[in-house]
Parts: sequence; C-alpha cells; structure tokens
Amino acid sequence: MSPDEAAELFGAHRSRLFGLAYRMLGSAAEAEDVLQEAHMRWQAAEHATITAPGGWLTTVVSRLCLDQLKSARVRREAYVGPWLPEPLPTERVADPPDLESISLAFLVLLEALSPLERAVFVLREVFDYEFAEVAQILGREEAACRQLAHRAREHVRSKRPRFARSREQHEQMLGAFLGAIAQGDLDGLQRLLADDVVAWSDGGGRARAARKIVAGSDRVGRMLIGLAKKGGADATISFAEINGWPAVVLWHDGVVASTLSIETDGETIFGVHLVANPDKLARLH
Repeated sequence: MSPDEAAELFGAHRSRLFGLAYRMLGSAAEAEDVLQEAHMRWQAAEHATITAPGGWLTTVVSRLCLDQLKSARVRREAYVGPWLPEPLPTERVADPPDLESISLAFLVLLEALSPLERAVFVLREVFDYEFAEVAQILGREEAACRQLAHRAREHVRSKRPRFARSREQHEQMLGAFLGAIAQGDLDGLQRLLADDVVAWSDGGGRARAARKIVAGSDRVGRMLIGLAKKGGADATISFAEINGWPAVVLWHDGVVASTLSIETDGETIFGVHLVANPDKLARLH
C-alpha cells in the first residue's frame, strides 16, 4: 500500500474515529491529537499484515484515548472551577450525530465513570461493538468488560439526561429561557427551571465564571439574570447547533466569549452549561 493509499484509507475512517475519540475524551482538541498520533502509527505500520484496517485503527485510537483519560483525571483535579466538555459545532457535520451521546449533558455524565468504564461504555453502547470485540480492542478479558459495562450502565441509567422530542421543541424552550433572562423575569425563568436544576460554568481560570456548580431554581435564575446584566451593551448573541442541539453563542467585540446550552425535555430545564474558557471556544470563531 502506497503512502497516498494509506492516507486515503485513514481519511475514510477519520470521521468515525474522531467521533469515538471525542466521546471518550470530551475534548475536540485532544481527539485531534489522538488522531494525529494514530495517523502516524498507521503510516508506519506494516499494512500487508493488517487484515482489518478499521479494527486496527479503532484499537489504536481507543487505547490512546484510554491513556489520555488516565492522565486527564489528574489534570482535571487541578482544574479551576467546574470542568465541561469542549463545545463541538455540529450543524455542518455531513453525517447527523447521535443526538444523545454527543450532547454536553451526556458527556458530563460520562465524566463520573472510570477511564475503563467510559471506554467500554462508549464502544459497546454508542458504537455497538460486541463484548468480544471490546475486549480485544482494549486488551481486557471479556468477562471484565461485561462487568465494567454493567457498572457504567447502572450509573448512566440512574442519572441519564432528559432530551426534547425534537430540535424544534428544544429550540422553543431555549427561546423562552433567553426571553425570561433578557427581560429580567425571575419568576418566569423559575417556572421554566426544575426545582433541582444545576448550572455549570467553565472558565478554567481563564475567564470569569462561577467557581462552583450552582443548584436550585432560585440560585440558578438569579445567577443567569445577574450575568445578563453584567454582559454589557456590546454583547451580541447568535444561535448555533452545538453537540447536536440548538444553543447560544455569546460574542464580545467580534470574538466568541462563551456558549450556553441547556438540558431539557421540552417542558422543563434541568441543566445549564456555560463554557467561557477561551481554550475551548476556538472551533466556534
């Protein structure tokens, strides 16, 4: 296989491999780094001995992600304030993403899993690999993978995010939410929020953001209205599809300052995700 043929074959698998790496890591930048390393290993491999290039590449990417996850847990313990996944614009993606597994709310939930639990869950539940294949990809016993999947499923089942029945319903809820905030209508906003709504603000020490998770409709409502009042007259907003769902992009002086996404079943808002860390917003400019 020539270098050009090898590059073309890698390109044919790239979208799927990126989706796998992003779901495992919650970071598009880290997923790109993994794919770059996987591509170099693929170019250097003995292609004549590889009977299933797709499986080979999946194995390499999965194991690289597993190594990244182990070191990421240490880095995130020192992270300033709540950590959120990197927002991923999806409206120009050729293949429609799985709306649940790519959502910010779902990726936040996966953060509570151990690296191995997350890897097994993503491979089995999102990408539909058989347990024998998962075991081979990760270099683990099949029985151990089944146990890891069971624990991961139990955690996900108990805290699974809620989703609207359609993008349109989600968008309508987002519009009502923004209208209440813009009008400073705390009572109206609280009617949209679940009593136990939770808000995450990720500034990473690089931008102003709440240093702790805020919970409860009153506290979350007051925080959001307060942020809107401090936003300034020069702030503008636009709408974008982020991680599969309608979301808001806030701009200051032509630069993306933050994103705002909601978790909703179309009737009530259960979670709010604000990402202001500039390192995570580069893809939105």
